[in-house]
Amino acid sequence: MLTLTAPAAPPMSRSTDSQRPPLRVGLVQHRWRPDAAELTRVLRDGINRAAAEGATAVFLPEITLLRYPADQPAGPNPGALAEGLADGPTFALAAEAAAAHGVFVHASLYESAPDADGLGFNTAILVSPAGELVARTRKLHIPISAGYYEDTYFRAGPADDPYPVYEPDGLGARIGLPTCWDEWFPEVARNYSLGGAEIVVYPTAIGSEPVFPDFDTRPLWQQVIVANGINSGLFMVVPNRVGNEGSVTFYGSSFISDPYGRVLVQAPRDEEAVLVADLDLDQRRDWLELFPFLLTRRPDTYAALTEPVDTQHPYGVGQRATAVVK
Repeated sequence: MLTLTAPAAPPMSRSTDSQRPPLRVGLVQHRWRPDAAELTRVLRDGINRAAAEGATAVFLPEITLLRYPADQPAGPNPGALAEGLADGPTFALAAEAAAAHGVFVHASLYESAPDADGLGFNTAILVSPAGELVARTRKLHIPISAGYYEDTYFRAGPADDPYPVYEPDGLGARIGLPTCWDEWFPEVARNYSLGGAEIVVYPTAIGSEPVFPDFDTRPLWQQVIVANGINSGLFMVVPNRVGNEGSVTFYGSSFISDPYGRVLVQAPRDEEAVLVADLDLDQRRDWLELFPFLLTRRPDTYAALTEPVDTQHPYGVGQRATAVVK
């Protein structure tokens, strides 16, 4: 497994001295394996490598322990692979690794729910070095198109406290934990920024487009996440997976970017890797002092953004609705 590290990038617009030491974070980009014990060993090795490099927190990709299920529509029992939040294998992995290495460990799971339709939640968790659950966020936006039939497996996260920002003791940062498809929406990054987040983590499972195999979305994916970090003053931590899992080949390319839009460190698209980077967190303040996006907003003009989705005009007024590619 490749290990790549990056020091804190120099401040570009610092007007006030920083009193905060850099925060070192890591992520693991992995390939899924059908042998659960082997997969756990690989992930534990990745966490170990990041911890050995001094990472305070280590972040893992979406639906960490499962083969990505949504490359095909779900059958009659979509929640068969779901697990309990605090008594399943994902929490166990995160808690054991966190305690063993004295770091925060983030993971993602298919969380079971009691509803009769069998749908569960796509949930991100953060576990403290003491092995305790200190953060949980359910994915809000659910993809519905070919190769990513997640609406047949997952229910959307609740509208009650949809963008929680956590500041767990010992981390030294304010952090948000949305998931994958959420990363495409500028509203998500902006809400986390307004909640005071400094770092937003997007556990991700993204790759090829089964209906359009020659269309490589990787550049667009990275560009929109980095741009949302710029316009909301956020560090973005994005662990993706690699390898073929049925209809989808995941393109890796995990990365960490800063509020200035600099990609601090990036993984290859076809190899397992550990990324470690130092984050100078006061660069969020520096950037938003120079380009005060949050201060100069005009929320009095944004009413259309909170109107219910018009399914007859999803592309906007006067634009004809067409079918989602399935």
